[in-house]
Amino acid sequence: MENIVRIENLIFEYAGDENKEPLRAIKGISLDIEAGTFTAIIGRNGSGKSTLAKCLNGLFVPTDGVIYVDKWDTADDEHIWDVRQTAGMVFQNPDNQLVSAIVEDDVAFGPENMGIPSEIIRKRVDDALDSVRMGEYKLKAPHMLSGGQKQRVAIAGILAMKPKCIIFDEPTAMLDPRGRADIIRIIKELNREGITTILITHFMDEAVEADRVIIMNDGEIMLDGTPVEVFSHMEEIRAADLDVPIAVELSVRLRRRGIGVPDKIVTMKDMVEFICQYK
Repeated sequence: MENIVRIENLIFEYAGDENKEPLRAIKGISLDIEAGTFTAIIGRNGSGKSTLAKCLNGLFVPTDGVIYVDKWDTADDEHIWDVRQTAGMVFQNPDNQLVSAIVEDDVAFGPENMGIPSEIIRKRVDDALDSVRMGEYKLKAPHMLSGGQKQRVAIAGILAMKPKCIIFDEPTAMLDPRGRADIIRIIKELNREGITTILITHFMDEAVEADRVIIMNDGEIMLDGTPVEVFSHMEEIRAADLDVPIAVELSVRLRRRGIGVPDKIVTMKDMVEFICQYK
């Protein structure tokens, strides 16, 4: 399978004040992301994960190194809109993405700026809102919606631009548990439909739903692999001031009591199924 994202020796520094050195947030990382996959990137605050997300979308230009999204160099100003159309981005606070007085106008905003004919935009808007189960709210004002509903509208706005990849930068951080579950369900559905998904999160129970988990620490990649592979390194993860998924912690405790929990269990769904079948 082809790579949709290719990162080569990426370095990003935030400019310092007059008397301070620049702050190096990303320290020479390299990685590829295959088209159609679901990758979760996790790390504590200050680990560089959200900085990486903004670099992927072209919001930040690398200090050194290069990022290719599809065939586009994110530092190439001539193709920045090609980058952002290919890899859309959903932010933590949906209010920062909603710009219109009516939901359907907000979802149409991106395609209109792309110069797409109005009859095509109308279908894209309806399809995008239906995909996130917000079709019945298309004539509502965004400020009348709940946080979870606003986030779904923000996702619809990206979907209407037909991206190959969507970067979700902590999209559930401001939501209640039910809202979080709804957004993760939508993210997984979009990935099953073929959209490459990159989820930046600090919730371990979200990360375990991905095909691949990358843990960042102090601007570098600390661990990279499947959820089973990554979360088997419990001591390293805890040393980086991170938690492990509840199902992984419970598996360890049950094994200490002599219960043979399979290593592949990392989600609570799998844990519940194991317990129900255990004799």
